[in-house]
Amino acid sequence: MIRLLIVDDIASTRENLQKLLSFEEDIQVVGMAGDGREGLEQAHKLLPDIVLTDVNMPVMDGIQLTEKLATELPQSPAIIMSVQGERDYLRRAMQAGAREYLIKPFSHDELVAAIRRVHQLELKKGVMARPGGDGAAAPRTTPGEVIVVFSGKGGVGRTLLATNLAVALAAETNAQVALVDLDLQFGDV
Repeated sequence: MIRLLIVDDIASTRENLQKLLSFEEDIQVVGMAGDGREGLEQAHKLLPDIVLTDVNMPVMDGIQLTEKLATELPQSPAIIMSVQGERDYLRRAMQAGAREYLIKPFSHDELVAAIRRVHQLELKKGVMARPGGDGAAAPRTTPGEVIVVFSGKGGVGRTLLATNLAVALAAETNAQVALVDLDLQFGDV
C-alpha cells in the first residue's frame, strides 16, 4: 500500500485528488494539508510514502516543502504539481529534490503512474524500508570506520601501507573495504 499525503492550498483540488485516488487499491491518502508548513507537520506525524504537493501555496510553497522533506524526511519524497511548465520551475523543483513534476491538467493515469514510479524507485533505493513497514528489508545501519594514513613528506610509503592495510582488513573481517587515495595530484590508488 502506497501511503500518500496531499498538500494543496485549494480544498476542492485536494478533495478531487482524494476521490480520484480512492479507486486505486494500492494507494491510500493518509492525510491532506492546505499549505507547505501544515504539510511538513503532517508528513512528520504521518510518515507518508509520498507527498503530492502543489508548487504555489501560501506560507510555504511546494519548492520549500520539497527541500525540507529531502533533508528532514528523505523516506517521504515529493511529487510536485503545477500549472507552470516553464523550465525554471522544473529546474527549481528538481534541485529541491522532487522526484516527479506533473503539469496541470494531468490525467488520472499520469498521476497514478507517477506515484507508482516514484514508489518503486524509492523501494529499489531502500529508503522506504523501515521497521513495521511493508516487509522490505531494513536498511543497513552498521557504522563504518575511517582509517587515515597521512604523512606530510612524499615517498615514505603511504600508498603501500594503505593498500596493505585495506587488504588485511578485508581478509580479517570478511567485510567490504573501500580504499581512497586523496592525494589528488599524485595518488596511485
